[in-house]
Amino acid sequence: MKRFFSHTLLLIVMLPIMSGCLFLVRRALADDAVKEITIQGVTRRYILHVPEKYKPGSESNLVVMLHGGGGNGRNAEQMSGFRERSDRDGFLVVYPYGTNRLFDEKLLTWNAGNCCGAALDQKVDDVTFLRQLILFIKNQYNVKKVYVTGMSNGGMMTYRMACESADIIDGIAPVAGALNVPACNPARPLDVIIFHGREDKHVLYEGGEPQVKADSHARVDRSVGFAETFWQKRNGCRDRKAVKAGKVERVSYTCDAGKLTIISIDDEGHTWPGGAKGFFGADTPTQEISATDAMLQFWK
Repeated sequence: MKRFFSHTLLLIVMLPIMSGCLFLVRRALADDAVKEITIQGVTRRYILHVPEKYKPGSESNLVVMLHGGGGNGRNAEQMSGFRERSDRDGFLVVYPYGTNRLFDEKLLTWNAGNCCGAALDQKVDDVTFLRQLILFIKNQYNVKKVYVTGMSNGGMMTYRMACESADIIDGIAPVAGALNVPACNPARPLDVIIFHGREDKHVLYEGGEPQVKADSHARVDRSVGFAETFWQKRNGCRDRKAVKAGKVERVSYTCDAGKLTIISIDDEGHTWPGGAKGFFGADTPTQEISATDAMLQFWK
């Protein structure tokens, strides 16, 4: 198998999803290199970061970080800053790669139900890919709990994983995403923390058609309020409490099963709060709050 480095473009032909076994193809590269895994005959990519202080056999949580539309695992790593927190706190973090018709590391998307790009057109089975990747890592490491987060299209995919894979994950943290899955039936309650800027033009806070988008598909997003109400009911939550500090509003509940928090940010666009820009020309993230630190504290 040939080696491909992070800035090399590779013309690929997507194979149809068909029955087959799960196996791993490791690259003889440095730590945190892009690795490949083949699931049901389809080869996919990911980066796995094992914290510096990890000891073989020791118990650790796993964070699954899903890049936004057009991004990749390396981009998600740089935007969120999870690697630094992983080394500090001792959890594993994996950055899966979406798909594209032509390139294996450029302009990648997730099939989140009604978005986005080639993944939606080709009806890519991203749920099976992410489920099998999680199970593979759990088979290699002593994973206690699994949390999924993602930005934009990755945030939408985070919601979809909650709807269809709650049996193997423990919590989610969608950032600038939308709960667009037509029929969401989580197998169990989850710990849910939601982040969204009130001035997001790509995925509107109040829902509706995007005012700015790169994806060619027509799309109507559900609102942050819709996701809040959904998880309020699913987790058996009551006693809504909103606290405002500066431009950051934090809504919390008392819940029977699974926690629920919504963090809304005034004057904030399509960003990973407290992180880096996803690409040149993207909205500038607020530094009043770090989404990465807030979700880790919430899950902790």
